Amino acid sequence: MTTARTTRKTTVRPDSPLIPFVIQREGEEAAPDNLRLTPLGSGRYRLSYADEDPRDRDLRGVLWTRCGFGPVDDQGRPTGRPQWRMMHPLRQRGCMQMLRCQVCAGPARTPLGWTFLAGPSTVDPNNEPVLTNQPPVCPKHARTAAELCPHLTAEPMVFLARSAPLYGVIGVGYGVRDGNVQVVERPAGPIPYSHPLMPTVLASQMVRRLGGVRLLTLGEFFTELEDAS
Repeated sequence: MTTARTTRKTTVRPDSPLIPFVIQREGEEAAPDNLRLTPLGSGRYRLSYADEDPRDRDLRGVLWTRCGFGPVDDQGRPTGRPQWRMMHPLRQRGCMQMLRCQVCAGPARTPLGWTFLAGPSTVDPNNEPVLTNQPPVCPKHARTAAELCPHLTAEPMVFLARSAPLYGVIGVGYGVRDGNVQVVERPAGPIPYSHPLMPTVLASQMVRRLGGVRLLTLGEFFTELEDAS
């Protein structure tokens, strides 16, 4: 199935009144790290921080990149100039783990299932498995996400999924080179949790696999949602 779509550039004003929760803000820079590799035997290693905290790992035990948090407003939402093409790794992880809306961080499940948006050339519905690093959206903010996200168009692909199990992460693999702990592998795509590289991966985005998928337009999605309510 091939769908022809027109790509347009999305321009977002820096002072947009609504900024998706997952967007990284100015000043939220990568935190200093002190990575180390612990031998596990048989040539295997485990990547960790010297001062590791339980929050440094996700539900599957994978180590995550550290990133600072900027100030928040009186509702606990991030403030600061948005870095539109970057997602804060830990806010992205939180929304993906809990399947929360990437715009408001509220519940995202609908009577029809989970709603994920994708722009041109970002997700191929013809390939299996269908994978995404974009957290879902709630019905209230589906249109907003399409208008604000620079990766989307005004009429994005809407993936309506009955299930969305965890698949893996986007990240890099570490090893020892010239006596130093440094990046030695940069996988081209998502790394499944079952991959042997995972113990030495430093993750930056979480990925889910979409199951029972139907491809809709936003208009079709809202029509079906209204009929189901």
